[in-house]
Amino acid sequence: MFLVHEAIQLAYDPGIKPAEGGLPGLPVLKQVMGSINLFGLVAVVGALAVSAAVWAWGHHSGGHQTEANGKKGVTVSAGAALLMGAANGLVAFFSTLGTKVH
Repeated sequence: MFLVHEAIQLAYDPGIKPAEGGLPGLPVLKQVMGSINLFGLVAVVGALAVSAAVWAWGHHSGGHQTEANGKKGVTVSAGAALLMGAANGLVAFFSTLGTKVH
């Protein structure tokens, strides 16, 4: 009987759902997050350009380590751009997926 009571306590649904407009300042927070995302994308463009230049420099100068570092930088920059661009969709997907857990 004790285990059944504990299982019921673990399965308790507090009934909390995300609500738009619940706290003041939400529009400002959204604007700040959008600005941070934009800043990150601009930084990634710079990192991609520098990494591509390092890759080219390493290739033409025969510096294999420099060329490898440039390739790595291009890959990481492209991955970062992909993640920042997909941030809203990823959060929405996993948030929706989380609501399916019972």
